[in-house]
Amino acid sequence: MDLHEQLKDIKTRLRLSMNGAVSQSMREKGLVYKLNFGVELPRIKSIAAAYEKDHALAQALWKEDIRECKILAGLLQPVDTFLPEIADIWVDTMHTVEIAELTSMNLFQYLPYAPAKSFRWIADERELAQVCGFLTIARLLQKKGDMEDRVANEFLDQAVCAFLSGGYHVRNAVTAALRRFMQHSENHAFRVCRRVEEMKNSSREPEQLLYGLVRDEVEGLTD
Repeated sequence: MDLHEQLKDIKTRLRLSMNGAVSQSMREKGLVYKLNFGVELPRIKSIAAAYEKDHALAQALWKEDIRECKILAGLLQPVDTFLPEIADIWVDTMHTVEIAELTSMNLFQYLPYAPAKSFRWIADERELAQVCGFLTIARLLQKKGDMEDRVANEFLDQAVCAFLSGGYHVRNAVTAALRRFMQHSENHAFRVCRRVEEMKNSSREPEQLLYGLVRDEVEGLTD
């Protein structure tokens, strides 16, 4: 099949798998897309499995303003042809936290330049860029588990700043990354504790939340 036929075939599969109740539920939760078939993730993955990874197909799918097409794009994009500038374009054109989360999981974490790019994203002022950055770092920490001291200091600076100033979704992404960082070693956990120890009696809610998060994680590690 040529590219046009592949896109047509994929859209047919999506329509046959559409779930109006799921789509409506997502809209009610604030996940608004121009078009959303409400196809559940296991079915989207099974559709992706029917195709070889292909750069042109993935790029064409990403350009479709359809929830399922963007998820499929992340599943079908080959790593070796996904240049850093294209990664930035994808982040620039993301509109929902769901796509940020799934693209970070399905694609960004596997990029050879993921460490450097993720640090650029966490320093970005845009919410979804930060979400992509911290979730990608969380995945990298899960696989590799360690950072050089200089890099770790930069990560902790950005993480604390983003948690204290960011919204709900940014805080969730920061939480995922901090937990992976602390779970690596006692030294990592100690470094985070040192960063937040002065927040113990803070009257600021964000600082209370961050201190509580770290305290609970440390208690979980020592159980």
